Amino acid sequence: MPTSAAPAVTRAIELLAFLAGQGSAPASLTDIAHGIGAARSSTRNICSALEEGGLIQRRDGGYQLGRRLVEFGGAYLSSFDQIREFYRACAESTLLSRELVQVAIMDGTDVLYVARHEGRSPLHLSARIGDRFPAALTAVGKALLSPLGETAVRARFADPSGLDARTERSVRTVDELVRQLSNVRERGYAVDLGEVHPAVVGVAAAVPDGGSAPRFAVGVSLIAARPDDGSLEKYGKAVRTVAAQIAMPARRVA
Repeated sequence: MPTSAAPAVTRAIELLAFLAGQGSAPASLTDIAHGIGAARSSTRNICSALEEGGLIQRRDGGYQLGRRLVEFGGAYLSSFDQIREFYRACAESTLLSRELVQVAIMDGTDVLYVARHEGRSPLHLSARIGDRFPAALTAVGKALLSPLGETAVRARFADPSGLDARTERSVRTVDELVRQLSNVRERGYAVDLGEVHPAVVGVAAAVPDGGSAPRFAVGVSLIAARPDDGSLEKYGKAVRTVAAQIAMPARRVA
């Protein structure tokens, strides 16, 4: 492990992380020292400083997280911008930084594109910000639809015109869409193999949103006639990573 430039601060962070892992149960000084691998005397000093700052508090003979952390967390949440985080996450992704990556939201039976990271020359065959496409045909749409139950999907597409097939590969029936969404749930990401444009492949994942229907999906658009399963899985993992990174902090999943 690299040497910390500020060992006391590092120990304090470790101590807060340890207490966070204890849930609501107070931890004794001895347990904390053992948990962070520090001497009891130095642990006592760190606890005193954190207690004075309101970051931890004493309760039932031990320590637990303090109320001031709620203030800090609230300040962070108020400054968290999912679209800004999307651009940052794409720029930092080894695989996606040079690709066209988009964010879309659901609107009826369509998806509406609200953000676009262009890692290289613009891909004119793909959607621009403000464009709409049939959700059933796009990877981002399938990702957003996948958490819905079969009954909800069939109700949403009761009018078959919502499918709006564009190519010979486009989904054409609600039964076929339901089967595809089952595969999305199994894989953890959605795929569009030329359903909107025969030369464009999409891979997408929904942004976690707790127990509710996801608000956003993140998708990458690729020029590929027939990508292999390994490539799809690689891009699927990458978009899932970005989707997890831009989830609201309280709703992130491992």
